[in-house]
Parts: sequence; structure tokens; C-alpha cells
Amino acid sequence: METSQSNEPCTSPLSAPPSGGDTGCDLVTVPARQGLEAVDILRRGATDAMGPVLHDDGCGTLGFLVPAGTAACWDVPGSTCTETNGRGLRLNPEPPVEGSDWLLPPGEADLATDPVVLRRALGEAARLIEAADNCR
Repeated sequence: METSQSNEPCTSPLSAPPSGGDTGCDLVTVPARQGLEAVDILRRGATDAMGPVLHDDGCGTLGFLVPAGTAACWDVPGSTCTETNGRGLRLNPEPPVEGSDWLLPPGEADLATDPVVLRRALGEAARLIEAADNCR
């Protein structure tokens, strides 16, 4: 697994929720193994920068809700960021995809995961996984 090593990560211009109460989000999707490591890293961190996390058992992925607009500049290899343009994913207690479930549901987390913090956590997770795999 590889992650971007950009010195100046792109940040979303829409890091605050849009006005009018709209809480549209983009979704960063990663393989479950890397995502679970990143969740652990984020939970151990000094900041409460983690938003809701969706687990899709069928695809073996984890999805991190990030502020709308993040997809425009997301470039972390091994992950995808789906743009919703304000018409897709909403914070709702019901999982938005059949066969998925919330690992960290809305209401128990921040509105969205900070993309800069997520980028760092995914990078650290990839390095930990690579180190563990090389020890076998």
C-alpha cells in the first residue's frame, strides 16, 4: 500500500458544514485492513477529528465521511474519494448502502473526519501494515 507524501496536503475549502443545515459529505473509501488501522490511529490521537465511519462487509472496505469538496483534491493512492455535490450521502442513522453498517455512527462522532488528519492516519496505517507484512 502506498500513500501520498505531499508536504502540503490539499485541504477542503468547505471544511465547515454548508449553510442551511445541509451536512452533505464526500466519502473516502479504503481497504478494510488499512481503514481499521487508521481508525485505531485516529482514536489514539490527541484530537477528536474522526467523523462517522461506514463498514461495507461485502466489499471489504471502510468509508470515512469527510467534508463536501474533499474529493476535488483527494490524491491518496489506494483510496478513493467519492464526490456527492450536495446530493448524495447525508448523515443518517441508517447505513446508506445495503450490506453495510456504521463502525462509528453519526451522532457519536464529529460531522466529518478532517481530511488532513485522515491523510496522515492512512499513511501511518499503510506503513504499519507494510512493516507487519515484511516481518512474516
